[in-house]
Amino acid sequence: MFDNVSKFLIEQYSADFASWLIGEPVTLSELSPSELSLEPIRADALILLQSADVVLHCEFQTNPDPTMPFRMADYALRVFRRFPQKRLVQVVVYLRPTDSELVQQTTFIANRLRHEFEVVRLWEQPTEIFFQRPGLLPYAVLTQTTDRTTVLRNVAAAIDTLTDRQQQSNLAAASGILAGLVLDKQVIRRLLRRELMQESVIYQELREEAREEARQEIRQEEARSLILRLLARKVGEVSTTVQSHIETLSLSQLEALGEALLDFETLADLSGWLERQ
Repeated sequence: MFDNVSKFLIEQYSADFASWLIGEPVTLSELSPSELSLEPIRADALILLQSADVVLHCEFQTNPDPTMPFRMADYALRVFRRFPQKRLVQVVVYLRPTDSELVQQTTFIANRLRHEFEVVRLWEQPTEIFFQRPGLLPYAVLTQTTDRTTVLRNVAAAIDTLTDRQQQSNLAAASGILAGLVLDKQVIRRLLRRELMQESVIYQELREEAREEARQEIRQEEARSLILRLLARKVGEVSTTVQSHIETLSLSQLEALGEALLDFETLADLSGWLERQ
């Protein structure tokens, strides 16, 4: 969810993020991972933007990730292969405060390969920076402050001064979602107008995702129930342990089991199938 919000913001307000992360208010366009020849390691977290002279690779992380140095080195080589003439700026932005040493890592070293990248720990960033450009407002509450409630109140006030209603709603929704990392829901609802957030593209997308997840869960539950009934008829009642294993299967695995069980004769056949998954 936080990855998606950040991806939306950086794509909608690329000049604001370029000013912050690159130091130049250049307009950036989206760069597809497929242009780097290989599939991304984590497409959901990968943000690639480019201008005529620079490529920005940015990843927003809620929690520390031990694979981050390798990922940054890997993508740096991919970008260089595709755009050797362009300057590459790589930044990992950590959203939630942590004492983990992983968020201090800015270098990947393996054999004779050494690669460096930038790291931004939001809780160490001056709050005023994020009030200078509208696209950065949602991150202000995560910055270096002892009074996050007041910061969010000021963010809401800054959003209210914007003249574009859609821009207001998108930024309000993004601010509310990101504030959820550090503030109680009741505080967020009190400070940000709920009806405004509900008008946003972000809110609508998240609501649709939630609906789809609910539909998926219903389909999985129905499939599990049917599979267990068919197994009881085919090979007898399964143990609690086996039932728990079946409950962990994805919908596609349940569908595969539904086909496979037609050939089962004993519980041993079921156990053997589960072991292969």
